[in-house]
Amino acid sequence: MNGAAPHAAAARTAPAGAGAAGPRAAVPLVSRLAARAASGAVRVFLVLAAAFWLLPTVGLLVSSLLSPADLASGGWWRALTAPARLTAENYSALLSNEAVTTSLVSTVLITVPATLLVLALGAFAGYAFAWLEFPGRDALFLVVVALLVVPVQVALIPVSELFGAVGLFETTAGVVLFHTAFGLPFAVFLLRNFFAEIPRELLEAARLDGAGELRLFTRVVLPLGGPAIASLGIFQFLWVWNDMLVALVFADSTRPPITVALQQQVRQFGNNIDVLAPGAFISMVVPLVVFFAFQRQFVSGVLAGAIK
Repeated sequence: MNGAAPHAAAARTAPAGAGAAGPRAAVPLVSRLAARAASGAVRVFLVLAAAFWLLPTVGLLVSSLLSPADLASGGWWRALTAPARLTAENYSALLSNEAVTTSLVSTVLITVPATLLVLALGAFAGYAFAWLEFPGRDALFLVVVALLVVPVQVALIPVSELFGAVGLFETTAGVVLFHTAFGLPFAVFLLRNFFAEIPRELLEAARLDGAGELRLFTRVVLPLGGPAIASLGIFQFLWVWNDMLVALVFADSTRPPITVALQQQVRQFGNNIDVLAPGAFISMVVPLVVFFAFQRQFVSGVLAGAIK
């Protein structure tokens, strides 16, 4: 009897569920779904879904390599069994079309400056909101956040009047400024939140070593914020390159961007398919090249934001 007492006391003090026969912890539904998502069947489904979404791109590429007569005789998939029908004459016609080539140049002249300006100004402003003390900082940042919900359509008429008064209407500079202004709120919001996660001790150590704010920004903050800046650059480039509304309103009608030029070609689709198909493919493949070129930085930025 006396020997059984210690064993009973030990049993009373043992933690619940510690024994082999204790109740198993319930697995959350999200964890079970995540485990099933890693299965082979789900991976096969995702690969098939990706192939399905890439099918229009393949169709556009094949269509751009077919003559209008071959396209009129049947679908583009017929060329897969007759590769001899594929030709690069449509791209030769595209390069010889001055309107389309001018539009490509105009698109580059709009997209590259609008992207670089947003990255530069957004990085400076994000650093200031994150680590510099100045009067009204929080209130001003709330104004920036509020600007995120302002739609582009609201500003078309007042900005058109403003650009007409200062001589920027139907100019490349006007389109660049418009895209820069509407891209900055998101850029400042994103980069400010990313820069704010940098350890304060790291910045204080750099200041103790004699680094000024500009050197601290260029030598410490920018290298650490590289993934976020690359992700922002991809988004901004895609938004500006694929834009048609702003270009249709503010761009020079004699040298419109590629989106507007292709829309004008659609009006004569039956006659200009040899120009429309390769032009549309080039317009689509350039953002894809930019995305895949910076894919590693984009994924690093997404993962860094998720971890933080």
